[in-house]
This record gives sequence, structure tokens and C-alpha cells, in this order.
Amino acid sequence: MALTLALSCSLAAGGAMAAADPIFFDDFHYADTTALVAGGWKIRDQQGHPGIEHGLWGPDTVSLVDDPQTGGARLVRLNARTDGTPQGTFQAQLCHQRKYFEGTYAARIRFSDAPLAGPGGDLVVESFYTSSPLKHDFDPQYSELDWEYLPNGGWGNPHSRLYSVSWQTVQMEPWNAFNQVHEEQRALGGWHTVLMQVAAGKIRYFLDGVQLDEHGGRNYPAQPMSINFNLWFSPSGVLADSKAQRSYQQDVAWVLHAKDQLLSPAQVDAAVGAYRKAGAHRIDTVPAMTPALASNCDF
Repeated sequence: MALTLALSCSLAAGGAMAAADPIFFDDFHYADTTALVAGGWKIRDQQGHPGIEHGLWGPDTVSLVDDPQTGGARLVRLNARTDGTPQGTFQAQLCHQRKYFEGTYAARIRFSDAPLAGPGGDLVVESFYTSSPLKHDFDPQYSELDWEYLPNGGWGNPHSRLYSVSWQTVQMEPWNAFNQVHEEQRALGGWHTVLMQVAAGKIRYFLDGVQLDEHGGRNYPAQPMSINFNLWFSPSGVLADSKAQRSYQQDVAWVLHAKDQLLSPAQVDAAVGAYRKAGAHRIDTVPAMTPALASNCDF
């Protein structure tokens, strides 16, 4: 596979970026969520896994805001809040079409270590991942690659940490998972670039330009996946002694997928810089599957 990305691009009619290789890039330069959805994204509104059972998902959990650090740039913001009850829980998920498989995935994300309001301590999960539907328990075609940040710990470990997870398959009830995991055990509140290289049976995970781990074998994805951002509360770690509402935010500056190309972190940064300098806020030359795969924006 090519290790380079053609950065010598030209603006085609209508302001679209013409490039040599299939690329999906978005830096969320939208006026509002109506424009975001028109740009191919889905905002989850269906109940279900993950998160607090019967918790709500809805359009007001995703918003567009100005980037206070970069003039003229926009951010997509995920907002989640809970008082520990299903009816008082609102979680956020943003999804793109299920058409992505091998190549390079990267995103620039602001993780939050503390709630925007209310007491801290809930098991909150801030994530960027790719996935295909789990059609039944132990579905052999199930595919998922995760970045999951747990600022307050949880799942048997009280420390802040960032998970990199490659999934083979899973049974939901009772829980029985088959996957490969790396845990980066440190607080990571603030802006970070996460990147995955997926090719030739191997998945390499990079954080801020440094490779953390390499997965593969039975955990390598088996079919095309959707791109997702998610902010949710795990029911196993909700504060038991507070009914006060607490809220968290996760911001995303940009996301990129280079189909069938292995790009280094430096090459991704260069590509993003070139696109933004040229005023190309959204590029999507990655073809849909034939026939197109359903993208339901739920588990």
C-alpha cells in the first residue's frame, strides 16, 4: 500500500477538493446540526446499548460551536448529562455511513477530565470508533475498533485511562467479550490526535504521533464499518449518592479516513493542514458499498 498521500490538490467546481486517492475528511464547518446532517452525518435518537438502560439520545446532545483557539474554525460538540436515572440521562452519538474498512483513520478530540457541571465521579466514556452491527451473539462478522477514554476510571480499575480495543466478537447477556486491549493509564484531559492504521491483518494505534500497540489476528475487522463519536455513561459506575445533574462535553475538530492508504501521524497532520489552508472543509471521495449498507447509528 502507498505510504504517501497526494497533497497536490486542486479546487474543483463547487469548492470540492480533487485528490488522487479516496479520502473522507470533515472539520465540521457547519452552521448548525441541520447542515451537519445534510453533510452525511446522523445524530442518534434511538435507545439501546451502550449506556444507561432506557437513557435517552437526542438531537440536542450534538451541537456546532466556534473553535476558541482557531479563528474561523468550528467544532462539533457532544453533550451528555445524567442525574443517575434513565429519564434524566441524555447521551450523544454521531455516526457516518458504513463504508469504511482498511486504511488510516484519525481524529482530533478534546477529552474532558471533569464534568462541566455537577459532582464528578461517574463512569463516563468518551469515544471515537468504527463498527459494524452485531447481528447476534458471537457474530463472527462483527467488527469494531475503539478509542475509549474513561476519565473517572471504572470497569475494575479506578484510574483514568484510554483504551485501544480491537474486537473479534461479543455476547451481550451475559457479557462475554473477545477482543485485544491496550490501556494507556494516565489522565488525558485536553486535545489529542488519535490514529489507527488498518492493513494486512494488523491494526496499529497511535496517540499524538506515538504508537501505543499493534493488534491483529482474529481481532482484525471482517467487514466495512461506520465512523462514530460517542459520549455515554456506564450503568456500572453511576454515582449512587447523588441525584444532582452532572454534564460532560467532548469536542471534535476534524476526522479523516484515507482508504487503503497507510499514513503516518505526520502525513495526516500535513494533509489536514493542506485541506484547511485550501478551504476544503469537507471531502468525501470514498465510494459507498454496492449495495449501500444501512447505517442506523445504534449498536
